[in-house]
Amino acid sequence: MPSSMNPITPFVEGELPEHTLSDEVPYRSLGEECGVFGMVTSKTQNLGQFLFYGLYALQHRGQESCGMAVFDNDQLRIHKDMGLVNQVFVPSVLEKMTGQVGIGHTRYSTTGSSNLDNAQPVVVRTRLGAVTLAHNGNLINTESLRTFLEEKGYSGYGDSDSHWVAHYIRYALQQQEQLDKFPLKSAVKEALEACEGAFSMVISTGDTLIAARDRNGLRPLCYGKTDSGMLVVASETCALDIVGAEYVRDIYPGEIFVAKRNGATESFFLDGERDEHFCFFELVYFARPDSMINGSSIYNYRMELGRKLARVSPEINADMVIPVPDSGNVAAVGYSHESGIPYMEGLIKNRYVGRTFIHPTPELRERSIQLKLNPLLDVLKGKSVVVVDDSVVRGNTSKKLVEMLRECGVREIHLRISSAQVKHPCFYGIDMSVPSELIANKMDIQEIQQWLGVESLVHLSVEDMREVGHNLPYCMACFNSEYPAGKPNSEQVGVC
Repeated sequence: MPSSMNPITPFVEGELPEHTLSDEVPYRSLGEECGVFGMVTSKTQNLGQFLFYGLYALQHRGQESCGMAVFDNDQLRIHKDMGLVNQVFVPSVLEKMTGQVGIGHTRYSTTGSSNLDNAQPVVVRTRLGAVTLAHNGNLINTESLRTFLEEKGYSGYGDSDSHWVAHYIRYALQQQEQLDKFPLKSAVKEALEACEGAFSMVISTGDTLIAARDRNGLRPLCYGKTDSGMLVVASETCALDIVGAEYVRDIYPGEIFVAKRNGATESFFLDGERDEHFCFFELVYFARPDSMINGSSIYNYRMELGRKLARVSPEINADMVIPVPDSGNVAAVGYSHESGIPYMEGLIKNRYVGRTFIHPTPELRERSIQLKLNPLLDVLKGKSVVVVDDSVVRGNTSKKLVEMLRECGVREIHLRISSAQVKHPCFYGIDMSVPSELIANKMDIQEIQQWLGVESLVHLSVEDMREVGHNLPYCMACFNSEYPAGKPNSEQVGVC
């Protein structure tokens, strides 16, 4: 969709930007919620260029919409649209995004609508002026927040939980009889104290950037600094790398980290118990392999998951190990190293197919996997193959992949999965919140193997994953139904 459909919108006091709804996206695969990015500097700069590269590095976390908001002193410029980063942010847009504080967002919807009303950053008018917010994660108490705020006379644009958090900040500021020295700090704390579930957020005003994580640290968030003194916050360290920022540390669970234009920083924490339970699915699938989480390499985690998978698998006389690109690449290398079975590239990924705006005909939809993956016939024909992937969630993609491999003459298919069986919904920011859609919730492993049509199927166990993760207290709710931040009263939860 051309960016000209949504020009840069200056924020007008008393108004919020209005947007035109886009069509629902009919073709979707497993998705993470969002990526967030923010920066603050003392000097006026073209932040649009930095935000562009940061969001581009986080494109894997959200491919339906994206946006950025930049403050130049108290003037706010915001631009967001449906589409990929390089579609939405053309040079004529970026050159106008000058200022000192900016945040950006890439979005992948789950239970909410895929339309421009839910694109971020969210903007609200407050007694301090404009406040912008971008959010990764899901809240489990969105309905109670909505009810509370609507009773107070506040309503939102869009149906996402992120809008209600922004309006809660607005409400909290309005309730302060006398604005203290730093009213935004106390208002953000009050709003986030009311939130339950998963959130990693960046919040900005004309002179302040705030980064915050929920008490369990379910979603990633880190910060770094450039040589020029710019402070940068991002969902993953790969986005710090691309703008030349050196990683300093992760934002701690329950932390609210404040950075001002003058270089001052402050850190304080949400009340209540803080108990880190980082999402293990980030390590298995969502985070880029060149990112670091808590100072540890995602690449190394996935390599060890593959090695462990080979150790727990029965010995087989296969000709080769091939990954399902790209999520299975590193684990397949680890499996090959440990098993001694040669690693080959049997599937080639088309890297120019974005999942957001694929509208295939019914005939093409049946072969939609080949829009992204194509087998190498001369490599695979007549061979016994170990196929390594990160997960089997709904099972449809795996089944189509198996059918495609059979069509090109693969003799045996041994499917190896570098995670445990996904049996339970996620309420914290991954697109698998309907139990009936999870194949392992309906079938045992032998039934799944038969339904997929493979010679063998092996998953890692939860215990195997814990061992690779050094027995740290990760969130593995989708594998074992232990929800560290609680469950919603219903399956309808907020979406960032």
